[in-house]
Amino acid sequence: MVFDPDYGETLATDDERAALTSEARELLGDPVRKADLYDLEQQIQSQVADDLLGLVLDGTLSVTDLLNDHFVRELHRRMYAPVWTWGGRQRSRETNIGIAPGQISVAFRDALQDLRYRWETAHDLTARELGISAHAALVHVHPFVDGNGRTTRLLADLVFVSAQDEDVMLAYDWEFDRDSYIRRLREYDQTRDASALIDFVPVVEIGEEG
Repeated sequence: MVFDPDYGETLATDDERAALTSEARELLGDPVRKADLYDLEQQIQSQVADDLLGLVLDGTLSVTDLLNDHFVRELHRRMYAPVWTWGGRQRSRETNIGIAPGQISVAFRDALQDLRYRWETAHDLTARELGISAHAALVHVHPFVDGNGRTTRLLADLVFVSAQDEDVMLAYDWEFDRDSYIRRLREYDQTRDASALIDFVPVVEIGEEG
């Protein structure tokens, strides 16, 4: 992530400070700087990613386990609840992206069930396609108050690794042009076809990610 030169001294907004957990406020001190907040999020999320990747690699977590709305809700909670009061909470307000709040629960569950069925029964998706398809489908639903992108990218990573059965393990490389990425997500919103996004997101051998 590239910061503006003065980002390190930029303070959290009033709304951001109000949404922090008491533990995070105590840890960050006063004033709360955005760079420190970002660093805290990154530390927590890196640990969550490492822990879950280990469970995927040792076979404890399967594709079936991962493509489950309860797992994704818990994933969001683990990533954000130590810092934000909205960690793990489903969105209840209309936004300019995502579906209507009243439709989230059913669409969230159905999107993952459909991908599980296709993987286990139809066999019409590769491992690479499966992970990005899960990411795109859930970004479209936009189930959480915030943090949808990071949560669903980590889900995609875990699904991709779990679905592979190769000697050389691959991972997505999320370092790319953001505008092009957003454009392809918007295309998915219109078409429900993740092909352009799948082709756009590169893959690398595990251990060589950017």
